Amino acid sequence: MRQSQTPNAVVMIRPHHFVSNPQTMHDNAYQVAAESQNSCIKAYQEVTGVAKLLTDAGVIVHLFEDETKLTPDSVFPNNWFSTHGDGQLLTYPMYAPNRRAERRNDIIEFLKQHYRVSKLTDFSDLTRNNLFLEGTGSMVMDHYHKTAYAVESKRTCAKLVAKVCKQLGYQAHIFKAIDEQGMAVYHTNVLMCVASNFVMIGLDMVPKEQQASLLERFAQHKKEVIVLSNSQIAQFCGNAIELKGKHGRVLALSHTACDALTMEQKNIIESSARLLPMSIPTLESAGGSIRCMLAGVHLQNI
Repeated sequence: MRQSQTPNAVVMIRPHHFVSNPQTMHDNAYQVAAESQNSCIKAYQEVTGVAKLLTDAGVIVHLFEDETKLTPDSVFPNNWFSTHGDGQLLTYPMYAPNRRAERRNDIIEFLKQHYRVSKLTDFSDLTRNNLFLEGTGSMVMDHYHKTAYAVESKRTCAKLVAKVCKQLGYQAHIFKAIDEQGMAVYHTNVLMCVASNFVMIGLDMVPKEQQASLLERFAQHKKEVIVLSNSQIAQFCGNAIELKGKHGRVLALSHTACDALTMEQKNIIESSARLLPMSIPTLESAGGSIRCMLAGVHLQNI
């Protein structure tokens, strides 16, 4: 049985001491410094607002608190674990040392108690070998067609992508992507979003010799391609996720991203999913957006 692309539940983390992580600043071109009591309050409120809008749309939100000061990027849980329709739960090796503490056994136990987890695989110890792979930040999954797209970078080891894909029974499609400063795009989910009927991608960031194979695969999977400009990528247009709500599919994205889309692009999206924009300007200062905040739950209910 094919796995659905679109989960109806997500895990979110609400930070009490938000700060833009200094350990990730050097390779995240979309990150700016943000550290103040006001930022902490705003980040807390933004997560609360996102959780409410998703719940109102009929998406199940499992909201956990982070009251520590040790994990500044905990608001982005999709990097340290992923779940899959066959019951697998995987945890990943994180590049920044202070992100490795984000793994939480209480979240793993919660998922095991409420969903069918048949296999738990922990890759996090591979940091000892300087191997890194940051979950569905590093890999954008087409679950229905069992394909993982990954931009090779400091945070995304191609060999490890291949290893994870072999375990999941997925095909790995690894490519390069460079921003306007000549820096490798730090996470694939900044560059692209795969939904049920369409894909959004910053194609200009991909070397021309690698674009054709991507477009060929999208065509094979019958995905309509929405090409995003570099400026749209900088506004987090690629950092979106399709979810299943009470009235069908929604595309969760930030107001920043939604405002940067053209009317033509919005019309393509809304032919299959309702746009659900949310305001998170403080959180976006940390270099991620809505997709990074939502760890999709693809497991089956008990």
